[in-house]
Amino acid sequence: MVLGPTGSRRRRPARPALTAGAFVAGLALVLSACGSGSSSATAPKTSTAGLGKPPGLQGNATSGTVVWEASPINTSGPDIRTTLIKAFEKAYPHIHVTLQSASTSTTTYESQLTTAIAGGGGPDVYMGDVIWPAQFGSRGFALPLSKYLPKSYFGTFANGLIQGASYNGQVYGAPFFQDAGFLYYRKDLLAADHLPVPKTWAQVQSDSRAMLAKHQVQYGYVFQGADYEGATCDYMEFLADEGGNVLTPNAKKSALLSSSAAVKALTLEDSFVKQGLSPKNSSTFEEAQAMTAFQDGQAGFMRNWDYGYSTSQAAGSKVIGKVGVEPMPSVSASSWPGYSNIGGWNLYINPHSKNVAADLTFVKWMTGPTAEYDMATDVSEIPTINSVRNNPKVKAVNPVLAIVHELKLVARPSQTPKYAAVSQAIYQNVSQSLAGSESPAAAVKAMSSSINTALSGGI
Repeated sequence: MVLGPTGSRRRRPARPALTAGAFVAGLALVLSACGSGSSSATAPKTSTAGLGKPPGLQGNATSGTVVWEASPINTSGPDIRTTLIKAFEKAYPHIHVTLQSASTSTTTYESQLTTAIAGGGGPDVYMGDVIWPAQFGSRGFALPLSKYLPKSYFGTFANGLIQGASYNGQVYGAPFFQDAGFLYYRKDLLAADHLPVPKTWAQVQSDSRAMLAKHQVQYGYVFQGADYEGATCDYMEFLADEGGNVLTPNAKKSALLSSSAAVKALTLEDSFVKQGLSPKNSSTFEEAQAMTAFQDGQAGFMRNWDYGYSTSQAAGSKVIGKVGVEPMPSVSASSWPGYSNIGGWNLYINPHSKNVAADLTFVKWMTGPTAEYDMATDVSEIPTINSVRNNPKVKAVNPVLAIVHELKLVARPSQTPKYAAVSQAIYQNVSQSLAGSESPAAAVKAMSSSINTALSGGI
């Protein structure tokens, strides 16, 4: 399952399940305090041993119940959620986990979840969007995990994921599985034209011109530029590659006008349309439109999420066996790879939980090597921890997982509770620039102004 920026989920078929023994071999997790040493997870009498007794900690680390709310992750084969729960309960036989299946609409799920938590209820642990930390943390809907878990735990994750899971100096989400932007390309056309896989945006443009000149494709490069969240994701990749940021470090103001990076980034993105290398109506393209054009053989290159490879190889596609995938290009070969925007899902703990200690045991296990390996090899989800990303067996699953360890990740500017308004300011003006309604400079000025208005409480 992959979270699209519109709140929908895109699914891939499941792979055969691992044996039960593969789940639990060698797994013995320890809950420890930041800088306080560690204690055995089998400590029988107290839930606070080794945890520094942070405020609100209740329950026992090795016994009790955990109610976990999560949307479906796969749609064929055994439900990976129940498979993981069984493995966890085998490792921790005195903790019982109850699964509550959430809506597959992220918007609906968020609304139902926030209503429940605001009323003093809700699940103990919930799977949530990577852009929720500030929105949920600021409202007291999620516990700050960094007050409970050691720095060594957060150090297991790929660079960029913890930054995206943080708000106001605290980590609220434990990265569960990830998505990211990838460059898909027609390897058959590059071979026919004796061209290497491009590492820079300039090479993508020159290769696109070559393909268009030979009438091999209708478009050189397709991406997401419509007036919606996807345009924010794409723009973040260009912006980070140019060295820019949307917000100041304290997330109180826009940083877009403090350097030339923002205009340079949008000018580069805009140039694909202006030069005729991308569709004239790129300002209307979402993931589906880009995917359709690419799998129909109309485009030489495509930016899309991790499901792009499996979708391009599905029955009915015209490019089966002809597609390669690489990390995103950069502005220069020396800085390759470029940045990939972070999508995916975190695990959060409800402050109303009566067994936070057991919740922490569950969260650590679900983001540990056994669960991460299983999700990668069974249902092709991108693992969040480095040890599994670099596992040769994981890399062998498909071409996307083979390269995830190379990615440079950038989070969306969700470090503010006003993220929805910030993102809207970005994607509206990016889309207008791509449509030719605004110059890149005017679009950046407008988005910066709207962001500052939002952050100051104006909208």
